[in-house]
Amino acid sequence: MFNRSRLKKKKKKDFVQNIIDSEAKNLVPYSGPNKMRDCFCTINLDQEEVFRTQVVEKSLSPFFGEEFYFEIPRTFQCLSFYIYDKSVLQRDLRIGKVAIKKEDLCKYTSKETWFLLQPVDSNSEVQGKVHLELKLNELITDNGSVCQQLVVHIKECHGLPLVNGQNCDPYATVSLMGPSRNDQKKTKVKKKTSNPQFNETFYFEVTRSSSYTKKSQFQVEEEDIEKLEVRIDLWNNGNLVQDVFLGEIKVPVKVLGNDSFQAWYLLQPRENGNKSSKTDDLGSLRLNVCYTEDYVLPSEYYASLRNLLLKSPDVQPVSASAAYILGEVCRDKYDAVLPLVRLLLHHQKIVPFVTAVAELDLKDTQEVNTIFRGNTLATRCLDEMMKIVGKHYLKVTLKPVLDEICESPKPCEIDPIKLKEGDNVEVHKENLRYYVDKVFSTIVQSSISCPTLMCDVFYSLRHLAAKRFPNDPHVQYSAVSSFVFLRFFAVAVVSPHTFHLRPHHPDAQTSRTLTLISKTIQTLGSWGSLSKSNFKETFMCEFFKMFQEEKFTEAVQKFLDEVSSTESKEPSGMSEPVHLKEGEMYKRAQGRTRIGKKNFKKRWFCLTSRELTYHKQRDKEPIYNIPIKNILTVEKLEESAFNRKNMFQVIYGEKPLYIQANNCVEASEWIEALCRVSRCNQKRLSVYHPSAFLNGNWLCCKATTENTKGCTPCTAGVPADIQIEIDGDRETERIYSLFAINMPKLQKMEEACGSIAVYQGPQKELDDYSNFTIEDSVATFQTLQQIIAIVEKLNEPHEKYRKKRSSSAKYGSEENPIVGKVS
Repeated sequence: MFNRSRLKKKKKKDFVQNIIDSEAKNLVPYSGPNKMRDCFCTINLDQEEVFRTQVVEKSLSPFFGEEFYFEIPRTFQCLSFYIYDKSVLQRDLRIGKVAIKKEDLCKYTSKETWFLLQPVDSNSEVQGKVHLELKLNELITDNGSVCQQLVVHIKECHGLPLVNGQNCDPYATVSLMGPSRNDQKKTKVKKKTSNPQFNETFYFEVTRSSSYTKKSQFQVEEEDIEKLEVRIDLWNNGNLVQDVFLGEIKVPVKVLGNDSFQAWYLLQPRENGNKSSKTDDLGSLRLNVCYTEDYVLPSEYYASLRNLLLKSPDVQPVSASAAYILGEVCRDKYDAVLPLVRLLLHHQKIVPFVTAVAELDLKDTQEVNTIFRGNTLATRCLDEMMKIVGKHYLKVTLKPVLDEICESPKPCEIDPIKLKEGDNVEVHKENLRYYVDKVFSTIVQSSISCPTLMCDVFYSLRHLAAKRFPNDPHVQYSAVSSFVFLRFFAVAVVSPHTFHLRPHHPDAQTSRTLTLISKTIQTLGSWGSLSKSNFKETFMCEFFKMFQEEKFTEAVQKFLDEVSSTESKEPSGMSEPVHLKEGEMYKRAQGRTRIGKKNFKKRWFCLTSRELTYHKQRDKEPIYNIPIKNILTVEKLEESAFNRKNMFQVIYGEKPLYIQANNCVEASEWIEALCRVSRCNQKRLSVYHPSAFLNGNWLCCKATTENTKGCTPCTAGVPADIQIEIDGDRETERIYSLFAINMPKLQKMEEACGSIAVYQGPQKELDDYSNFTIEDSVATFQTLQQIIAIVEKLNEPHEKYRKKRSSSAKYGSEENPIVGKVS
């Protein structure tokens, strides 16, 4: 992330807000008697795998139901999804794929779509780009006649894919092709690199003089130039196995003039790649992709819009505020809620705003038992706030018990219809009770860990509800429990993967167990305000009788009292380290042995607010730890240092720690997390070495002393909050985009306000603006005028930047490479 206030120009960010990888269906079965498959799905940026779902066993219509949310740290051509059949003894089999080009992502964003799986053909699996220089020379022969010579200078490639998880050994073939000729030449093989520097030049005779008499298998005439083309093929040298095709480009000779033609080209699949008449036989994959591109201006551009939004909690009535109007004009309130909550959190305005919109909700609530049960702006804002702020709270509270349930599941089915032959329902009830007791006890004893922000909001909700329904003694509890139990803990129990409490969606049996636990916890949480359980199923009513004791009611009431109190608690984050990130990566030995593959070892890394540690395996004692206060900087490492991609370095003392992540997204996330947590260290470096010190010199600057000062400025600008990663300017940019997209609705709402003010009531058809909440037409009209004026003013620099970007990135440059054949 960048601190936008320090930027002098705009930054573009590609962001996949979420991918819901739901399910596949009608996958091609095995030919044998056992037709079922064990399937999983991967998400790839081009050919680089960045995420993987769980394995769904024995199914031809596997349900994945997993959600992924990530920022894209590099340029890409396609977002691809591969369905695999898991194999124990052999390499996993790729059944089929869905590849969505970057320019087509907007067509599918926020839409649930079924895609037909396409065959996976090695000739179609390409990524990367190549830099070429081409020229036609005229040569005068000894006898004075003229012939033409084609000069092909293949300079370099960028972004070639990994092959079997390792950097490839690429080489290129350069061919001049025509109806009756195929001249081919080959570069040297470059070892272990995805960005090979070839710098080789090849010469081809294009036309010959009329006096040319040497016999040949072809005869080239002047007019044949129209039919000639240069073809560059990239290959991975397989040594003892077959070479792997990496991509190709074609350039017609006729486009070349007397001047040198130099350009970058995106590698393309072979023309016969990925073409099959049996694409319908492979099955389908259902996806819901939400993709955004943000062009973020310098911070000062957003001052007017930001200030207008941040005044929202103080506007009377709140329905006339800019933040509330944003929720009114967005078709899907979630589009508005995410950037709005993050912006208000960033500026410490979330509590007063949620309080104001909750009070508006309560005005329309007529019955106590429906309090905060709808999907309103207030409930959606509070849901999102709890998800962001309560991330660590859920980890310290629920993760240990959920790990136990998911990793060592006990049978808990108590529905008579779903019981299998031989199942003992009484044993299942005891298992389920054991789990419910454990989850419930963990929750009601966790108030000390509840974030202060959540407590402040719960305090406001409690008093608002008591004020709205003064004759109901339980309403102050149900107002809080409807959020903390029903919309926070119960949701996290039934879907632990969406809260990052588990890496994957649980299997069917475990998911059923979690559903039963969640239902019970919901009802237990409501026990302080309800006199009986509200289960529809008879078997759940019977099971719940086990918990109809006064101690459960008292425990819930005590917990709700504690989390809705404004009394200061000991901040748990100060005494216990905050768990920030963990995962498996490779580390290089700290310089004690000679460079080689053995220097890199797989380790489990864990980052907390106190230290970075690595372990031989997960849950083992740490082998090594680096206190956060000792970290001097965290930066990317050039691939050329060790011929490995996705590397970064943690500089903390005499020797840097070199780490290789599994993909570009993971590397970016670790760098950001480490930068955030060490941002306040007093001795942070201002310069660093982007490569390694090997064989007596720094590869980057060639300095021969290991303790030489760095040669490159450190990356500047990091967010100010360790636990909540928020870029305020980016969130404001998103809100501007939402207002701009919904400008017709803003204008219609403005018209509605004018009509109400003039005629003291709606004079048009109700459909025109009956869905808008307009309490004070004058105040709402004034806010709308401000929003429209600000959006129109912001449109100008955005349009200017788009024009500048389209003209500045010359077609054929590295930033805007040529796609397909040049004509």
